[in-house]
Amino acid sequence: MKVDTLFRLDGRVALITGSSQGLGKVLSRGLAAAGARVVLNGRDQEKLAKTTEEFRSQGYDAYGYAFDITRKEETDPAIERIEAEVGPIEILVNNAGIQRRAPLHEVSDETWNEVLATNLTGAFIVSRKVAQGMIQRQRGKIIFTCSLMSELGRTTTGPYTAAKGGVRMLIRAMCVDWARYNIQINGIGPGYFITEMTRPLAENPEFNAWLMGRTPARRWGDPEELIGALLLLASDAGNFINGQIIYVDGGILAAL
Repeated sequence: MKVDTLFRLDGRVALITGSSQGLGKVLSRGLAAAGARVVLNGRDQEKLAKTTEEFRSQGYDAYGYAFDITRKEETDPAIERIEAEVGPIEILVNNAGIQRRAPLHEVSDETWNEVLATNLTGAFIVSRKVAQGMIQRQRGKIIFTCSLMSELGRTTTGPYTAAKGGVRMLIRAMCVDWARYNIQINGIGPGYFITEMTRPLAENPEFNAWLMGRTPARRWGDPEELIGALLLLASDAGNFINGQIIYVDGGILAAL
């Protein structure tokens, strides 16, 4: 066993959905730093192009493909183009997601469907297509960005909680079906990390005080602290880890 190369991803093609900003961008940079050829994805072509160019200027092997993961008619041909132009996808990170806050009794059908489509159904659409190639090659890694809401509920997060709970069980279902083909399907469950979307919460004294009291580590997470768990699951170091979620949460799920 060569420990010095156990977590390396040199030359492997990794598709990361929802990666033009936020946690997806950080995760993509971590994979690229480990040697992967990263394929960035988002719906905003301009933002995606800017992030792709930023990665390339830093010396990373990066490509940008804009498509809507909730639309099979966009996703399937996009994945075919990626595999033809960049190479077979060996690592898929299902990161794209949205949040829409409202009490469940006020949630519209449109909002419910939008959140489920992006966080759950879209991830299935991408995984199903990518898995077809992985099954043929008898090799692959599929990793989901999960959430504390894969395990716990919070007020006004009903659709998101339902979707992320569904992701938790989708991981297990995929493991049962696809592990026999040497495909590892797992998830990373972030706690509270400071990103563009969560910064207003961090700057809210009431919420920040609640979080400090709720988190045993007594702090917010730095997004780069997710990279270690990601590399474990994306590399040969995680070849016998399957159907699991690794929570990186400062201890929240361990405490009442």
